[in-house]
Amino acid sequence: MRNKDVPQKLIDPAVFYEELLAAARRAPAGPRPDRGTVVEILKGTLERIHVIAEQQLIANGDGTRCAESLSLAEDEMIRALFRLAGSELYPAGETEERIAVVAVGGYGRGTLAPGSDIDLLIILPSRQTERVQAIVEFLLYCLWDMRQKVGHATRSIDECIRLAKSDNTILTAILEARYICGDENLFDRLVADFRREIVSKGAKDFISAKLSERDLRHFKVGESRYLVEPDVKDGKGGLRDLHTLFWIAKYIYATNSTDDLAEKGAFTREELAIFKKCERFLWAVRCHLHFLSKRGNDRLSFDRQSDIAERLGYKAHGGLRHVERFMKHYFLVAKDVGDLTRILCASLEARQVKDAPGLGRMFGRLLPKSTGNLSDAPAFRLEGGRVVPRTADVFRNDPVNMLRLFAAAGRHGAEIHPDAIKLLRKSLGLLRGILDDPEANAIFLELLTSGDNPDIILRMMNEAGLLGRFIPPFGRIVAMMQFNMYHHYTVDEHLIRAVGHLSAIERGKLSDDHPLASALFPTITSRRLLYVAVFLHDIAKGRKEDHSVAGERIALELCPRLGLTASETETVAWLIRHHLLMSETAQMRDLNDFKTILDFCTIVQSLERLKLLIILTVADICAVGPGVWNGWKGQLLRTLYAEAEPLLTGGHTAVTRKERVSEAQGAFFGRMPGWNDETKRAYAARHYDAYWLGTSTEEQLKHAELISSAAEKSVVTRTETDSFTAITDLTIYAPDHPRLLALITGACAAAGANIAGAKIFTTTDGMALDTILIQREFAEEEDERRRAERVADLIRKALRGELWLKEAVARAYKPQQRIKAFTVEPRVIIDNQSSNRFTVIEINGLDRIGLLYDLTEALYRLNLNIASAHVTTFGEKAIDVFYVTDLTGAKIENAARHAQIENALRHILKPAPTSPA
Repeated sequence: MRNKDVPQKLIDPAVFYEELLAAARRAPAGPRPDRGTVVEILKGTLERIHVIAEQQLIANGDGTRCAESLSLAEDEMIRALFRLAGSELYPAGETEERIAVVAVGGYGRGTLAPGSDIDLLIILPSRQTERVQAIVEFLLYCLWDMRQKVGHATRSIDECIRLAKSDNTILTAILEARYICGDENLFDRLVADFRREIVSKGAKDFISAKLSERDLRHFKVGESRYLVEPDVKDGKGGLRDLHTLFWIAKYIYATNSTDDLAEKGAFTREELAIFKKCERFLWAVRCHLHFLSKRGNDRLSFDRQSDIAERLGYKAHGGLRHVERFMKHYFLVAKDVGDLTRILCASLEARQVKDAPGLGRMFGRLLPKSTGNLSDAPAFRLEGGRVVPRTADVFRNDPVNMLRLFAAAGRHGAEIHPDAIKLLRKSLGLLRGILDDPEANAIFLELLTSGDNPDIILRMMNEAGLLGRFIPPFGRIVAMMQFNMYHHYTVDEHLIRAVGHLSAIERGKLSDDHPLASALFPTITSRRLLYVAVFLHDIAKGRKEDHSVAGERIALELCPRLGLTASETETVAWLIRHHLLMSETAQMRDLNDFKTILDFCTIVQSLERLKLLIILTVADICAVGPGVWNGWKGQLLRTLYAEAEPLLTGGHTAVTRKERVSEAQGAFFGRMPGWNDETKRAYAARHYDAYWLGTSTEEQLKHAELISSAAEKSVVTRTETDSFTAITDLTIYAPDHPRLLALITGACAAAGANIAGAKIFTTTDGMALDTILIQREFAEEEDERRRAERVADLIRKALRGELWLKEAVARAYKPQQRIKAFTVEPRVIIDNQSSNRFTVIEINGLDRIGLLYDLTEALYRLNLNIASAHVTTFGEKAIDVFYVTDLTGAKIENAARHAQIENALRHILKPAPTSPA
């Protein structure tokens, strides 16, 4: 898609050709031309081209111009090579064969990133002669020798047309074909035949195929346009979506220029300006990515985001780091691309292609096709299954109609017509006058709490710009990313997804994964306050103060406006203030220590709050991203709930702790029909209550099998992989001793395995039953299983004393490029208040392979006994908590001893060196 701004010339064609010609003439004589001297000129030229283009991009920030300049330079190199081959190396005889070299794919659009593929189509009039073959081979081998990624096809015009009729990829390539050199008449014939034989036959099948391709691409790279490590090319809202728009428009409007799209009615001038702005920005990001990576990398990973933000001139401001401001701009651009998609669809419908199969997927859902008036929303009507205003002044006459529009769409399961969204956007300023309107707020509360999929309506409102205007604090977190490896989505998308998970829990759709939350939901006294709390729990992210504290204050101001009672408002504010309490307690504290439960209950104070808090916590964790929730976290939360319930009810609980242990044992023994009573009693006595309450029946069965396979006082291991959670479990059954955890974690580090969590139990007969959760490394199941067994083998060797751990860990160390973008303030907290029996040591730091080994080894050398360990990672941040005593079993009370421990652990938390990119 050519820009009217002339791209910068990065190469002088005449000078460059003379250099090539001189190099070719210097080459040693032989039966075939020696490409070596020519390729050296090409490599040097390409390197200079990239240096100049990078300097210009840093100076002007115009990504489209950079991409066009690189494409123009590539054209000149190909023309020079073609001319050299045809006139100097393989001169024509009496009759010169006709041949045309054509750019296709992204290169055909006249844009290239530094690491882009070079896709070429060689057009022949009929069969290929030896001379033509030699010219084509010389051209291609020179490009390959330059280390360029070249895709090519050599075809006649008839072959191109025939293949385009059956292969949509070839059809799209020819649609974007652009003449470079050779016989231009051949190229003109191809274009004419293609228009006559393909394009004139209709656009519906082509549109359907391109939209299906788009849907599949989004599925592969991530459905949301708000993934915090987006794919700039293939991600939702990325360059490929812009290209899909242009392919469809080009097919329909027969144009090679974006400017023509406005002249032909596809876009307004304002929308065309947005199109070009998005294109310039996305190309700038992609070109910077390629320059920094020295290759064709399109994933905007954390370790590149900060560098690109700096190159593009972003500065820290208003509590946001420069990288967070850059990424917010990125997501706003991705949102604009989505808007342009809907606008073009409306334009296509006006041209009577609205029945194209798949067109409805441009809007995310298959649409009903009903048409008619809406008795429950007289300001609107249904048209082709979508809600449209009856008059152009519908919002000006009554701004509350902006909310009624989404309410009507929700009630009827319909989409909103793009023209209605355009009209609404122009009217958003009117919302200021209805922020305190009771009816408007009642409609919003109804939208938030009603229907099967409130997240879909909220997302539509957010995309339209209404959500951030009607709830101003929400506007501050629209498109805001959190620069960490834990959260997968922007803050606004996370909140909307959390509401979606909450709705699914209420409707019983997630009862298998979240049985307790699903069972508790019908028993809470106010469901609407829970929806509001979930919607607002991260509303204050990106501010200088703690987001929980600031969020509490926002809730106290906003909830009365939404129509909540004073009591509901107070509870919402409390939930937001403490929305991390249950997750942190469950994952970072010993739930078998009574003081842990007592301190937790002191803050919670009521059973109703406990119910609300566990449901909110489940929805929050699930909305962080795929694979973040797992059964272990669910087990911890359920255990904390069960331990806290009797304290909050004055001892009146449906099931006592003793009964819960008996119930767990009964469920386990019910699956062991071959065991007699004596065997059952002995096995029950082997495990402490914490084991029966802290593991699922399925885990217990696997453990029993592992234990039965072990000889007396021997070491046995078991591995299990899970592709969905990307976690591999390593279970170790071995004689317990003070250094056991250090040996296990050291063996994991020696194998290059990054530990994501640990479950540690001891038995009454002096054995340890530990499960280490390591992050998955391989996509293929068989590869991961082999890798897990290698880790397990190292653990067995370490426990048998056959592995010198310090050297093995040092050999295995690999700098982690992705994590170098982050800093985590090192913290060591030594706490004697959280437990009556143990000193609690909490350690916060930047996660790395080998960190847990270093910490556990240090605790061993500090003569500390580890009673329990609670290993948690939040992306790049590791929070490891150890319950310890001295060798006499006493707490660590001495201040000098505290200082010694803190200094030793802080030394370990110093960032490890990383290699240069």
